[in-house]
Amino acid sequence: MADSDGRPHSNDETSQQARATLPDRPSPGETLHAQASGALLIDIREDDQRREDGLIPGALVLPRNSLEWRCDPASEWRHPAITGQDLHIILICNQGYQSSLAAATLQQLGLIHATDLDGGFTAWAAAGLPVIAPATASQPPRQPSPEGTSSRIRTLREAYENE
Repeated sequence: MADSDGRPHSNDETSQQARATLPDRPSPGETLHAQASGALLIDIREDDQRREDGLIPGALVLPRNSLEWRCDPASEWRHPAITGQDLHIILICNQGYQSSLAAATLQQLGLIHATDLDGGFTAWAAAGLPVIAPATASQPPRQPSPEGTSSRIRTLREAYENE
């Protein structure tokens, strides 16, 4: 994106602009409290990051590349947990950059209470908050599906089919 004078924005400027549209960026402790009060936590980290670092208990996992379709209350592909535009949504990425941009996009879809976890999963884990431990190294790697699709695609397909 560029300014009206045609000057492109830096990543920092784009992040600052996105964050300026958010209602707040809760700390890890505030996020835990919000979750206990009914906020929906959505983890948008990559599969590899979740496998290596673990998961936040109760957080919904939605891939970043389909987030808008899965969260748009008017979308036929909306996730069942997205019950309306007044839902309090807190997005989680690894360090809180990608999730700020994504939360600003959800705001544009009318999800006025969408925001992101300040500091991301890294801050959550550093605060000593609950984390579901990653899979152990002793588990065998996933085998490709018979159709030849990657394990990531198979995993996402299974996730959508099981909703």
